[in-house]
Amino acid sequence: MIWIITAAAICLADQAAKYAVRSLIAYGDRIAVIDDFFYLTYHENTGAAWGIFKGGRFIFITITIILIAAMAFLIYRAKNRLFKTSLSFIIGGASGNLADRIISGRVGDFLDFRFGSYVYPSFNVGDMFIVVGTIMLSIYLLFIFKGSNLKEIGR
Repeated sequence: MIWIITAAAICLADQAAKYAVRSLIAYGDRIAVIDDFFYLTYHENTGAAWGIFKGGRFIFITITIILIAAMAFLIYRAKNRLFKTSLSFIIGGASGNLADRIISGRVGDFLDFRFGSYVYPSFNVGDMFIVVGTIMLSIYLLFIFKGSNLKEIGR
């Protein structure tokens, strides 16, 4: 049950942050938090990460629903807490972005970092949890999971 609550809380935090940004910042505007480094902005993305595959709304919705269902099944069957936590982070972030895709057909992004002349693509709270969950999952798979012992993930 804690894994569902975690994923739901992440999804709600993502949606609340996006709502606040949409309410307070005009599309395309930038507010300096730390000059020449970190800005709050408001952009929308119809594609995947970094705007690739623009216009793939229904394919992204379908794939996301299938992957969320598969990860939820793995959480249900798994025994390892790190594995379950990583998947709940990914599900929570993906659900926040899925809600955007279903409601408006585009994902809201608002965190904008700049490193000298390099502008990192804008992202959101859901994206952060997807990345953190993926790093945690990688740590689990590389350093903890023993491929010969599939009981760890419920087989």
